[in-house]
Amino acid sequence: MRQVTIMGAGSWGTAFSTVVCDAGSPVRLWARRPELADTITTRRVNPDYLPDVPLSDGLHATSDPAAALADAEIVILAIPSQRLRQNLEEWGQLIPHDALVLSLAKGIEVGTTLRMSELITQVAQIDPARVAVLSGPNLSHEIAARQPAASVIASSRAATAELIAQTVATPSFRPYTDTDVVGCELGGVTKNVVALAVGMAEGLGLGDNTKATLITRGLAETVRLGIALGAQPRTFQGLAGVGDLIATCMSPLSRNHTVGVALGQGRTVDDVIAATRQTAEGVTSCGSLLALAQAHQVDVPLVESVVAVVHDGHHPALIAGSLMARELKAEKA
Repeated sequence: MRQVTIMGAGSWGTAFSTVVCDAGSPVRLWARRPELADTITTRRVNPDYLPDVPLSDGLHATSDPAAALADAEIVILAIPSQRLRQNLEEWGQLIPHDALVLSLAKGIEVGTTLRMSELITQVAQIDPARVAVLSGPNLSHEIAARQPAASVIASSRAATAELIAQTVATPSFRPYTDTDVVGCELGGVTKNVVALAVGMAEGLGLGDNTKATLITRGLAETVRLGIALGAQPRTFQGLAGVGDLIATCMSPLSRNHTVGVALGQGRTVDDVIAATRQTAEGVTSCGSLLALAQAHQVDVPLVESVVAVVHDGHHPALIAGSLMARELKAEKA
């Protein structure tokens, strides 16, 4: 049993609190809004994100970052990727100097093209050996419902990943460990962008052949970029690669898939985000993912098409059209 703090009371942070409590550790959950923290603590429910999920008695919520982080042995960051820097600048110095840090965020920072583990080590000045990332097919509503799922916890120091895995393992949540931080993070980023593309295809009325094609070619782009960044190709064959990709691209519970469907049906990005009131990481990270690929001279045509639709106003039909118009070549090329 270890003192665990989760910074971020959205759907993923709240769902993951059930995992940690089920594993036997008390959890402090930080919510930015005092009224939400009070509701979670007194009513044992998060009405804004998981209203139907009863929360554990081992969970205590607070809006005070200092109180949340005091004496924490493991700090879990459940902050959307594009807000993580601002949050760490506000309270990152409060993270205990010997605490392990686990990132649940899946994104590439706009402007810097930093992965979340890189951002954490730079902004909060934390030794990379104390930092781990989690990635896998982990839709928050299913995790909160305690449906069986597995994931990968990766850290450059194997012992860090192993200790965190021991802390979050439950009968319904099976963590594997790895040292390929780059591969796990990149798989978690690109799957959101591919899910937007697959959702657009569905919204346009296209069938499973098209969706399977987009998923497979999206995986090919992920592997190409991953190799260029030093990731292990095997990582993309596992939970942090194919596993996460399938769940995010095919499930109606996936925010990115849902946003993609709405775009394919003719709605605008702003309208969809306003209606859902939740972050679809693929929308915010697709441009920075493309910039990262271009900086390493990696061809990512599917990512390019998603950026063209999401940020440049092109019609979603571009997603499949541009893929079909590419020159003929061997599949592995």
